[in-house]
Amino acid sequence: MEKIIDVINLHKSYGQIKAVNGISFYVEKGSLFAFLGPNGAGKTTTINILSTLLTKDQGEVFVNDNKLGEHEDEIRNSIGIVFQEGVLDPLLSVKENLETRGSFYGLQKAVLNERVENALKITGIMDLSSRKYGSLSGGQKRRADIARALLNAPKILFLDEPTTGLDPQTRKNVWQTIIRLQKEENMTVFLTTHYMEEADMADYVVIIDNGEIAAKGTPSFLKDEYSNDILKIKPIDEKMLISYLEKNNIEYTKQIDVFVVRLENTLESIEIVSDVKDNIASYQVLNGTLDDAFINITGKEIRE
Repeated sequence: MEKIIDVINLHKSYGQIKAVNGISFYVEKGSLFAFLGPNGAGKTTTINILSTLLTKDQGEVFVNDNKLGEHEDEIRNSIGIVFQEGVLDPLLSVKENLETRGSFYGLQKAVLNERVENALKITGIMDLSSRKYGSLSGGQKRRADIARALLNAPKILFLDEPTTGLDPQTRKNVWQTIIRLQKEENMTVFLTTHYMEEADMADYVVIIDNGEIAAKGTPSFLKDEYSNDILKIKPIDEKMLISYLEKNNIEYTKQIDVFVVRLENTLESIEIVSDVKDNIASYQVLNGTLDDAFINITGKEIRE
């Protein structure tokens, strides 16, 4: 296990407000890392500190073996950032935008041209290179934004809610680009997202709330630890099912004509289904989700 980001007892306050309150975590090289939390939890503050956009109050941060506060230029040269809002010029073509942004890195023209071509190929937008950025669809813009973030050949790619506002098919296309980058380029991806199905693809998840780490682990660990599988039964005779559930002290909720039972584990459903099989019109056993785990951990919806 090789750490590419290491955060130790990080603090940041705005007056009396402790935006980040002593958090510690690390990110493994080449991994897809999800950093989750409700709005105002401290996510953006943390990312801005890691990417040298904001000064920390206390703690130590190492990015690609470079210490924050001592080697800012080296850190900046090793990261790429895709912001929530696009930062490219709508009046310039995609290629012109990339050439302009790439020139900020002081690259020689031949190297710059190679980096631009490579970024266009990796993100699958070579055919869009001559089109104005402002004329692109939402998904095309996001891939152009990712291409811009790749110009300095970063070791770490920060993605701040990269698919917010995109339709499901476009989100899927953008994610195919992200996963290809992580796997084929061995790039570390540091993700914040409001979509739990995206976080579910991560190798490791840290959930932050009120400036502190509320939980961390693999998606499967968090679901096992903080969510429940559920059994949904649509009965033939509702009164008969209610009688059975209450007699056996089984808690339930009702959603229109479907009864929902939270399970300690999936195997619990076998006995219940067996006992009431003659009174079942239909049933489902559903695994706990990362959405459920997030709400149980923070007491909030991800989009709050």
